[in-house]
Amino acid sequence: MTMMNNKSFFGLGLLTLVSFTLCFLLDSYSLLVFTLCVLTVLVGVGLNILMGMSGQISFGHIAFYAIGAYVSALLLINEVPFVFAIIIAAFVSGFVGILLAIPALRVSGPYLAMITIAFAFAVHHGLMEWRGLTGGANGLMGIPMPTLGDIDPNQLLALAASFLMCISLFAYALLYNSGWGKSMRAVKASPIAARSLGFNPIQTKTAAFAISAWFTGLAGAIIPPLMMYISPSTFPFSQSILFVLVVIIGGTGTLWGPVFGAIIVVVLPEMLSPLAEYRLLIFAALLLSVLWGAPRGLFGELQRRFAKTQIELPPKLVNQQLLLQFYDRASNAITGLKVDNIGIQFGGVKAAQSVSFDASLGNVTSIIGPNGAGKTTVLNMISGFYQPDQGCIELGEQLAGKNAYQIARSGIARTYQTSQLFDDMSVLENLLSAMQQGYMGTPFVSQKTGQKELALNLLALVGYSGSIHTPSQDLPHVDRRLVEIARALATRPWVLLLDEPAAGLSRQDTDKLSALLRVIASYGIAVILVEHDMPLVMEVSDQILVLDAGKPIAQGAPNIIRQDKTVIEAYLGGTDYQAQPRKSPWKGNKDAVLFCKKLSVDYGAAPVVHDVDIVVYPGELVAILGANGAGKSSILQALAGLKRPISGHIGLQDEYINELSANEIAHRGLALVPEGRQLFTNLSVRDNLLMGAYSRTDIVDENAEINEILNRFPRLKDRIDSEAGLLSGGEQQMVAVGRALMAKPKVLLLDEPSLGLAPAMIGELYDALATLRDDGVTILLVDQMANLALQVADRGYVLETGRIVKSANAKELLANPELEQAYMGGS
Repeated sequence: MTMMNNKSFFGLGLLTLVSFTLCFLLDSYSLLVFTLCVLTVLVGVGLNILMGMSGQISFGHIAFYAIGAYVSALLLINEVPFVFAIIIAAFVSGFVGILLAIPALRVSGPYLAMITIAFAFAVHHGLMEWRGLTGGANGLMGIPMPTLGDIDPNQLLALAASFLMCISLFAYALLYNSGWGKSMRAVKASPIAARSLGFNPIQTKTAAFAISAWFTGLAGAIIPPLMMYISPSTFPFSQSILFVLVVIIGGTGTLWGPVFGAIIVVVLPEMLSPLAEYRLLIFAALLLSVLWGAPRGLFGELQRRFAKTQIELPPKLVNQQLLLQFYDRASNAITGLKVDNIGIQFGGVKAAQSVSFDASLGNVTSIIGPNGAGKTTVLNMISGFYQPDQGCIELGEQLAGKNAYQIARSGIARTYQTSQLFDDMSVLENLLSAMQQGYMGTPFVSQKTGQKELALNLLALVGYSGSIHTPSQDLPHVDRRLVEIARALATRPWVLLLDEPAAGLSRQDTDKLSALLRVIASYGIAVILVEHDMPLVMEVSDQILVLDAGKPIAQGAPNIIRQDKTVIEAYLGGTDYQAQPRKSPWKGNKDAVLFCKKLSVDYGAAPVVHDVDIVVYPGELVAILGANGAGKSSILQALAGLKRPISGHIGLQDEYINELSANEIAHRGLALVPEGRQLFTNLSVRDNLLMGAYSRTDIVDENAEINEILNRFPRLKDRIDSEAGLLSGGEQQMVAVGRALMAKPKVLLLDEPSLGLAPAMIGELYDALATLRDDGVTILLVDQMANLALQVADRGYVLETGRIVKSANAKELLANPELEQAYMGGS
């Protein structure tokens, strides 16, 4: 998406011609309004850099406008030439912008807005109180106007403002596609992904703030000679709000947005002036109409509706010689990544401990383990998003303790479980930004020679076949995965970290990914893979590290890991816990209380659940089993209305509920205990429990029903008035189950209740589930600990890659080898 093209050149040329012509045709008052409008465009360009490129918001730009004006006025009064005065004023504003940005940009959103507002008031009061320099409330007067031959000074100022406006728009167009612009836009779109490419968000945001303040100060510097008098009242805070509206109304991040916005904000009220006291009311109504009807801004909406994306495809054949040359680093002594005894804990929870492995260049090293094992935590420590409490990470140098962007510059690139592309940028721009290797580059140069050809070949390598100019937000899921891998490869990494790249892919796409990973490794890159797809892991890996509860439990070749009893127990739930059995097998009513037929669920990609049929009878405890990523939690989310299925039916007793919203389903008697508990951490245990009864329409005896829950979970009695966020993980899980029971549900849905709990706490929780089962509560249970779940279940369904491969009673499943195959990817 190139902003500076032939149409932009023509538009800027036409705008320059029209602006210069109007400078000589308008009467004195209209010329003043025109000049103020042009200066507002100049401020809008500066704010557009801050808001449109870097994603920051400032309601304090009137302060930079005032600083530029006062510096210019003081210089002009002291007979400094006009040109030098406005340039010096702009640089002073830019410097103040840097001083403000360094502390301010460590916060974001409303906090940044509050800081800029406070800055605007501080400048205003400073101008009022510094009477010796600024004249205080009386201001500065007698400011000379520039002269040039016989040209009217007012026309000369209008010409100067018009010239600066056109130059600023031209500079914005160049900056937008330059290295600076791409780095700012990358940080705006995804600060996390930008850091993993080596960009320092503070650096890019500070640069944007400084440039924005520079343009604003430049515009303010023309106000003193234009008005021949300035005072603090010349720069009201309300003007700062109008500056922001100029950008929003015109279209944030667009070239012509500030022009459209300035015309509406400055010129339109003057055109309505004959309507006297109604003009402001009409202006406000028109303004609200624009904001409501064109949320992207006027030009943003026009661009969305009429702009056409250029079609340019990657080559069908990869230029292997070019890629071999790109990755040729034979002279370097690096042999791979060494991770030695790293660990980290969050509060009292040890998320990872004593993790060690070597990832050699040219090899694929996989890290696997059940949910909550610490796999992504290890990747976050390697890539610098977490600082390890102990141990070493070496890649030619010690990396532990460095920031994420510093580690990325050292040669470690990564992808994420949920793709983190820069959605406002095209596919090509995503790769070009990565090729900057974390450095901002030059402010007005789009790309270096040969970078586009290299990007095209990297896209061809990963198998992307779409247009390189397609906005990333419009890509389907599979293409997003491929482009994210290509972007990581564009950094020329030594080590590539892949976090569940096969998530949401079809079997065919996963097979292509397997071949791609071997090709990537062949270029001398150490690939570290975290993945739940066991067939993929077993096929592509040279070595596998298995984690459980943050600890390494096995390491070796795939054929060894597949047969390792410790690994199998970690996945299936090896435990000494023995649940209390039913006194007699379940023999209840065969009228289904909950069922789904041909249920399919996706996340914008290949279905993660395919044509699943499940039936739950009253009083049953049914378990859904399968490896990580098999689709278990997706089924529960679809049943609870949190995820709309793409096909199939869901029935609760005698009613189909698949078209109902989540709150309507909850009112009908389906209660979900979500993975991770999702408590209201700032509320007490009592209040959390009472929230569970919100959907009920009968009379609730609060004390009696809470006492019933406490009898089921005695551990909560002494903690009933404690904040839920202060409880241990097991206690929080008990509160989550109790909250669901307060709804008196027809079916209780439990999603991974044992996740992250200590063995003793798991036993206590499952004893309570067995009691609920015996009391006739209907339960549909999803738990990664298959052996544990089957001890309390009556029946079970085994999922593999979103399909049911086995269903039987619990005893049959415990003895069936197909259960192990579903978790470990075959025998």
